[in-house]
Amino acid sequence: MFPNAIPLTPSIGVEITGLPGSRLVDAQTAARYRALLDEHGVVIFRNAHIDDDDLVALSRLLGEVVVAPMGGQNEHPEISAISLDPTKTVLASYNQGTFHWHIDGATDATPQMATLLTALEVSDEGGDTQFANTYAGYEALAENEKAALAGLRVVHSFATAQLLANPEPSDKQKAAWDRAPTRVHPLVWTRRNGRKSLLLGATASHVVGWPHEKGRVLLDHLLEWSTQPRFTLQHHWRPGDLVMWDNTGMLHRAVPYTPTSPRLLHRTTLVGEEAVA
Repeated sequence: MFPNAIPLTPSIGVEITGLPGSRLVDAQTAARYRALLDEHGVVIFRNAHIDDDDLVALSRLLGEVVVAPMGGQNEHPEISAISLDPTKTVLASYNQGTFHWHIDGATDATPQMATLLTALEVSDEGGDTQFANTYAGYEALAENEKAALAGLRVVHSFATAQLLANPEPSDKQKAAWDRAPTRVHPLVWTRRNGRKSLLLGATASHVVGWPHEKGRVLLDHLLEWSTQPRFTLQHHWRPGDLVMWDNTGMLHRAVPYTPTSPRLLHRTTLVGEEAVA
């Protein structure tokens, strides 16, 4: 169906060329996009140049679309602008937190299912997006390591992630962070189909029932393990690129870029379909 689909690595990513954004909005191929997400985790459409109308329409073909709680575009409340420029998004100050490995919605009972991101303007330096496959990371663990992780639970919080980007927050900032929910998730996320991944990232604070430092050693080790080159992919953005990824099994982060960068991307996210269990 996609003769120009090229797998990028054995564990993550597929790139598709020659399809403009208007041709992506096709109900008959939406199921194929979902299958590609399941198989490769990250699907890249080079030079698609999809407009906002088609981005929302494509997202709706793939699932239920999240209405952006803050910073949605006027005509498309489902679209969030991703930028460090406060004139382009009210969330600019929070977007520096995207420089650390994370999944979207980790403090929700049901994290968002997938994310679609398209580049309007790109950075001259930095600004790439990196992905790490935590399904593959879990599968590559030794059996005794898998057994040791079974049953462990981890506390996730927005404040933990924001402290990485801003280690000296004001009292007002800390109060705003603390209003976000804290969530306890199993370290190993087992899907209904039996597939398992590691639930890690910037929001992961500590292991329940363990001394804090002991838990941090484990979480840091697993994050380093899951983000080694054999499980990762770095996407260098060109204007018009569209990338979609399985948010539940792919960690992602932005390579740091300056606040004065013109980098501007538009994002939609799909409502989660399976609670963490």
